[in-house]
Amino acid sequence: MNRRLDHAPNPAAAPALRPPAPRTRCAAAAAEDPTPCGGPHDAATLIDRQGREIPGCLHHCARLLATLDGARVHPFVPTAHALEIYYRARELPPYAWEIGR
Repeated sequence: MNRRLDHAPNPAAAPALRPPAPRTRCAAAAAEDPTPCGGPHDAATLIDRQGREIPGCLHHCARLLATLDGARVHPFVPTAHALEIYYRARELPPYAWEIGR
């Protein structure tokens, strides 16, 4: 029980743990889409055809809804937000960022 530790860990030599970098854009923003978020990053949630949930701002949720075939707004999103997303998506072509919209 009385063992000597030849290699005791040196706390100064341990790599510093950094907090995760804050996301500057919501999860619904496509990597190729250069537009900034419009509002809170969790203002709404989309559900894709496979049932995956994607939270995002109203702006990027609308752009993603216009792009994804079979996607819909989550039923628990406030009505005003859901309507805003559907109205915006209706005016957008799929992959709107590729044509500069």
